[in-house]
Amino acid sequence: MSGNPDRCPTHPGVILREVVIPETGKSRTEIARMLGISRNRLSDILAERKPVTPELAVRLAKLFGGAPEIWYGLQNKHDIWRANRETDVSAMPTLVAAE
Repeated sequence: MSGNPDRCPTHPGVILREVVIPETGKSRTEIARMLGISRNRLSDILAERKPVTPELAVRLAKLFGGAPEIWYGLQNKHDIWRANRETDVSAMPTLVAAE
């Protein structure tokens, strides 16, 4: 993983909120309608309260171009970083497969 390991990877909602949606010149309501989701759901994603699901990643890629893997990959990196810090696995053993 590149970059600062102590910095949480950017949630895709930030990129949508700060860069992608403003560049379209369209309102959040229009974008939500085009994505086929509610304005509330879009607002939750933009506020980093909800994740970009695989289905939404496909919709984002269709609407804005690019590959769904980009959007879902951003979400995955964000989620794994948080899970690594919030999940206590200290009492769990590590099993190693016999060779």
